[in-house]
Amino acid sequence: MKEILTVSQLNNNIKLLFEETFDFLWVEGEVSNLRRPQSGHVYFTLKDDKSQINAVFFRQFGGYKQRTNFELEEGLSVLCRARLNVYLPRGEYQLVIESVEPLGVGALQKAFEQLKAKLLAEGLFDERYKKSIPFLPKKIGVVTSPTGAVIKDILNITKRRFPMVDILIAPVRVQGDDAAAEIIQALRNLQSYGGVDVIVIARGGGSLEDIAPFNDEALAREIFRSSIPIVSAVGHETDFTICDFVADLRAPTPSAAAELILPEWMELTAKINIFKQRMIAGYCRYLKNRRDKIAGLQERFKDPRRLLINLQIRLDDLRERLKAALHHKKRNLYNDLRQLELRLRHQSPARQINEKKILLKNIQKDIFNNFSYHLAALRERLQKNSAVMESLSPLGVLQRGYSITRSMGSGLIVRQAAALSVGEDVNIQLARGNFNAKIEKISQG
Repeated sequence: MKEILTVSQLNNNIKLLFEETFDFLWVEGEVSNLRRPQSGHVYFTLKDDKSQINAVFFRQFGGYKQRTNFELEEGLSVLCRARLNVYLPRGEYQLVIESVEPLGVGALQKAFEQLKAKLLAEGLFDERYKKSIPFLPKKIGVVTSPTGAVIKDILNITKRRFPMVDILIAPVRVQGDDAAAEIIQALRNLQSYGGVDVIVIARGGGSLEDIAPFNDEALAREIFRSSIPIVSAVGHETDFTICDFVADLRAPTPSAAAELILPEWMELTAKINIFKQRMIAGYCRYLKNRRDKIAGLQERFKDPRRLLINLQIRLDDLRERLKAALHHKKRNLYNDLRQLELRLRHQSPARQINEKKILLKNIQKDIFNNFSYHLAALRERLQKNSAVMESLSPLGVLQRGYSITRSMGSGLIVRQAAALSVGEDVNIQLARGNFNAKIEKISQG
């Protein structure tokens, strides 16, 4: 009976077959359908003129940026190291990329331009970060191959130009995959060694593949971080590397680097001699001017005692004038003091108090007289008003035999008989006392 497989079983068998048959593969092709989703993975299709296969960089393996020195772009020809993988849910197989290398000079140039643009945008090439090269370094560190012609040229030129300088060689490989890492470590060693004034990174000319280590991003950042000025002398005058742009000074050749760093000692000695002669001549002129000035002063002061006598006479004259001025000042001060004493006596508080007391007594006397006058006037006015009031008072009328009758019911004063009625009770007010009465008869008058 035939064995029947499910789709999953079939895909799983294919997966096992692929993984057992193929280990790591090297596959070359052209990049197309490049995609970078938010997951961090990078997907693309690797193709040639007859076929294509899917490929992926997985983020958990560090991503392609950590394993390449260039950006993947559409149409680039690359060489990939990868494993063959089967994606079971869709039954598709693809390449899981481990590393990528560019193919051809065009790809290396593309990677160079990409890195140059990136570091330029970050400011690693800015002139404001460039450190100045010391005029006369005592010790020069050279990072280069110890066996090439470059180091011989540098040593010959430094010996000719300034043989007293110390050269510290940091031997490295200047070509190959491990060259960039060795150069980085050499820079760190020279900085930790101490006493190095300037560092030269040197290499002879070569193809773009040969000078590729000097286009390494990690090396560029190490140069930028260096506390010691760095001179880049890589290749020929027409060759440019990333190191040239980020270094503090770019020399067209390694030999030119030695000439730029060190002055010609014979020429420097000649300049020093010229400056020495100028200083001696200037100092001689200065001494002559001083001597001439001293001679002029000696001519003016032939007999110092005569000057001292004149000064003594002037001093005595000033002393007498000072005494007279002090005496005059003393007399003026005495007169001023007398005037102040008289003014003080005139302004004495005791005198002012006595004057104020007399003034106060006069005021009190005036107040008492005024009060007595007004009091007498008020008494006289009161007596007159009292007499008028007594003449107008009802009590005065009552004293003359009249009376006041009020109704007991309403309490009103009765002014006419018609206001009363027979049998009504009334109250009669006399000059002394009052009494009640009853109306028995009313007569109209």
